Amino acid sequence: MSTITAEKKTKGFVENGLFPSNEVMLDLKQLKKVYPTPKGDYVVLEDLNLQIRKEEFVTIIGHSGCGKTTMLSMIAGLNPISGGNISVLGRHIKGPGPDRGVIFQAPSLMPWMTSLQNVLLGVNQVFPDATKAQRNDIAKYYLQKVGLEDAFNKRASDLSQGMQQRVGIARAFAIKPKVLLLDEPFGMLDSLTRGELQDTLIDIWNKEKITAVMITHDVDEAIFLADRVVMMTSGPRAKIGDVLNIDFERPRTRKTVLEHDDYYKYRKHLIDFLEH
Repeated sequence: MSTITAEKKTKGFVENGLFPSNEVMLDLKQLKKVYPTPKGDYVVLEDLNLQIRKEEFVTIIGHSGCGKTTMLSMIAGLNPISGGNISVLGRHIKGPGPDRGVIFQAPSLMPWMTSLQNVLLGVNQVFPDATKAQRNDIAKYYLQKVGLEDAFNKRASDLSQGMQQRVGIARAFAIKPKVLLLDEPFGMLDSLTRGELQDTLIDIWNKEKITAVMITHDVDEAIFLADRVVMMTSGPRAKIGDVLNIDFERPRTRKTVLEHDDYYKYRKHLIDFLEH
């Protein structure tokens, strides 16, 4: 796998493409996913290898149907692994767990519950020994961070799509996961709301520094948010095709990214990959 910034070695990166074990948060080894069909097995992913470091933000891009969401659902423990293994801090995952928070494209809220109640669903499960007041404080803190301090008691069904996704972001961060998984969380939103939520997400992430893996079809979004952009080959038998290091300093703003000398070089690299 080549990178456009190969001459600028990422901290901890070594020539065989692996990171020191004490830096690795998420490790995918020889990952494989097979679905049986009447015409035989359909291999979605095969021989997929990827290491993601602690406090790293990685975006995943690739053509529709290449298996990006399948891979993310396997990391989340929502989809069984056909071969290989996935580990978080060296421990193999065997199903869903509070060490992985997920933000879906659709917020998946309980429509009859308030914003606060939706966030508390996860908080109550993850922090059973905390007092009710402490759990409420956690939920309210993250709702405030996403700009919903005036919507604690509004039912999810009364919120706009953008506000619902803000609740989804608050819910994921509130359980204090080791890994944050995002499956095109802004894909259903208009461009203005999308930009606002990108800024909200990265603002919280800059403070929390949770390892994050995000699927997106938006090249500009991938560059703006990521430390590395991982490019997947087209399926079937999809795997990692290329990895691009994004050498923008953090914290970063949209203005500084767009004005950076390397921005259009990164963008061209990603588009060229997707077009071939």
